[in-house]
Amino acid sequence: MREENIKGRIHSTESFGTVDGPGVRFVVFFQGCPMRCQYCHNPDTWDMQGGTEMTIEEILEQYERNRVFYRNGGITATGGEPLMQLEFLTALFEEAKRRGIHTCLDTSGIMYREERKADFERLFRATDLVLLDIKHSGAEGHKKLTGREQSPVLAFAKALELAGIPVIIRHVVVPGITDSREELQGVGHLIGKFRNLKGLEVLPYHTMGVNKYKNLGKKYPLEGVPDMKPEKAKEARKVILEAVQKERRKR
Repeated sequence: MREENIKGRIHSTESFGTVDGPGVRFVVFFQGCPMRCQYCHNPDTWDMQGGTEMTIEEILEQYERNRVFYRNGGITATGGEPLMQLEFLTALFEEAKRRGIHTCLDTSGIMYREERKADFERLFRATDLVLLDIKHSGAEGHKKLTGREQSPVLAFAKALELAGIPVIIRHVVVPGITDSREELQGVGHLIGKFRNLKGLEVLPYHTMGVNKYKNLGKKYPLEGVPDMKPEKAKEARKVILEAVQKERRKR
């Protein structure tokens, strides 16, 4: 099958995204995710059988309709977890690069496997920027929060570093779970080791996904946990950055 004819399973698209990478972007939400993050606000993206099948041409045709608005932006693949559809994602980014489109990947890195190193390296060659979601600073906390081991995430981060791909870290601060000073400093020391670190986005926990769980007949894992105020997230970012700087001084 020719690559332009392969199909990916897509949850939805957003024509004018402004929070998923630099500039105004066309955002593609991939269907399917192996993680079960307790604070996930998109449980409707989990099921790999959901969404709609789309070709690369169908996706980029939507991009081209508004290309003039993306002059300082590009295309972002998010989810769900785009790496669950590695072949399709890679082909999409390769065609985007052929058209001169800036490519950004928003991922947890959870699907990285050393035995598929060559496949990931091919993806990296077509990727301009990665938004890497760091869920927790430690292995035990990561497993409890997401249901998955942390080791693939760290291996993915290392592979990105070796490939020289710029990375912006994203971290959600949840009251009572990831907001302690110890945890925030742990995140800082962890990401401070990344030589390709270009930015940090600290996102305050919110409860906007609660109704989605109810509509899907699912129990919301963090029932009763309040939204985090934006100013608290700003304070958390300062703590993380202080630890990043301490880690960098060790080099």
